[in-house]
Amino acid sequence: MRLHYFTLVGLLMVFFVSPLWANQPGNLSQQASGASFLTLQDVLKQVEKGHPLLQGSQTQKMVARGKLLTALGKFEPNLVNDWELERLVKDGNTTSVGFNDTFVEMRHPWGMKGFAGFRAGIGDVEVADLAVNTSNQPLLGIVLPLLRGFITNPDHAELQKSSLADKQAELEIQQARQDLYLGAATQYWNWVTAWKLMEVQKKAVEVAEARFTQLTKQAKEGARARFDVIEANQEVQRRREGLIKAQRQVEQEQYKLALFLWEDNDLVLPQDVAAPSFPAVDSAEVLPSIKQEQQRATAVRPEIQLVKLEAEFNHIDLEVAENNFLPNLTADAQPTRKPGEFVLGLGYRFGVQLSFPFLQRGARGDQLQMAGKAQRLKLLQQFRHQQVTMDVVNAQSAITRAQERIQVSKEALQLAHELEKGERTRFKMGATSLLFVNLRERNVLQAAEGWLTAMADYQKAQALYQWAIGGWVNGTS
Repeated sequence: MRLHYFTLVGLLMVFFVSPLWANQPGNLSQQASGASFLTLQDVLKQVEKGHPLLQGSQTQKMVARGKLLTALGKFEPNLVNDWELERLVKDGNTTSVGFNDTFVEMRHPWGMKGFAGFRAGIGDVEVADLAVNTSNQPLLGIVLPLLRGFITNPDHAELQKSSLADKQAELEIQQARQDLYLGAATQYWNWVTAWKLMEVQKKAVEVAEARFTQLTKQAKEGARARFDVIEANQEVQRRREGLIKAQRQVEQEQYKLALFLWEDNDLVLPQDVAAPSFPAVDSAEVLPSIKQEQQRATAVRPEIQLVKLEAEFNHIDLEVAENNFLPNLTADAQPTRKPGEFVLGLGYRFGVQLSFPFLQRGARGDQLQMAGKAQRLKLLQQFRHQQVTMDVVNAQSAITRAQERIQVSKEALQLAHELEKGERTRFKMGATSLLFVNLRERNVLQAAEGWLTAMADYQKAQALYQWAIGGWVNGTS
């Protein structure tokens, strides 16, 4: 009777004091008080602050400013000093005559070019056509395209596109931020899940070790068969193997998470922090209207905005290509640039030049390329719209199904607890064996894993939803 009494007390200590089987689904993610937790907000702030890919995308603004300065450089004033001299022989006399021009040359984005300055004659020269009996005169000149190149020209087009480069850079930064935030959030919840599964495995090992110790003591007293001790020891080794796998999974996920945690150009391993509990899930949560969220997503998602911007670039190039079909008609009024003409008394020349190719192959080729690209961008924009709308639908579907899985897995875990409790009662009464008790405990462990995975999938679905509606284009609030 005394031996039976000690046996019963030992079994009660092993099965009813065990922390693993006493936990309910809501308590599986509890941590010891005073622990330092790594939250998702901490991860996203670290991504925003130090991730090299996001910092690299910030340099696009520098590139955009460079493009704008390059385009503006084609229209900045130029100070020119031109010195030209000719030796002339007349009536057996050799003379050296010429001029020295100092002027500022200016170009307008509309294609006009003008200059103003001063000309000083070299030698004995007069300007007869201006009725100026001196070789010194002011310089004024203009070159004006009347058809091709007027307002619409390649340099003006580059200026227009460079003015949009800053907007393009901002959209590229937003896209990089969105993708990095989604990757960081997904990896964060993978790390949290691995951490929680390791905790469950630790508790399972503690239960098996306590049982093995008790059964070993009972076997020495002759109250328990050696076979049960071997069975308990086998279960201990099995669960220790599972714990090692769980620890390796935590290490693997923390290394992956470290790729999103940068500080001073170095990776930060989340080794000295614990994973927090999963946030509570409201099963009655009502998601916003899909149409409203789709409209919002198509208005802010950078993928669509970048296609629109590329279409604007192409439209500017298309205008230039169509403008090239016009004849090249140029009017100019400017001082003569030949010393010989200047010496003869000619101060200014006036002219109109007309030219155009007969077949217009170059213009037709440029127009065909731009028109083809415009059609491709139109189709790409349609695809991006459909892609974004499907992203929103897919994210809402993921949230809904994850909610359903959480409810089902929670109920499955509760049922597994009840079966495990009943199996322990049967074992106490001698109606079953230790093998079946171990199997019931493994089922609880498996059900806990299913519940934790469902909780993680719900959080990852929420992250996917934020990405789908463009909630991270400007960072976290």
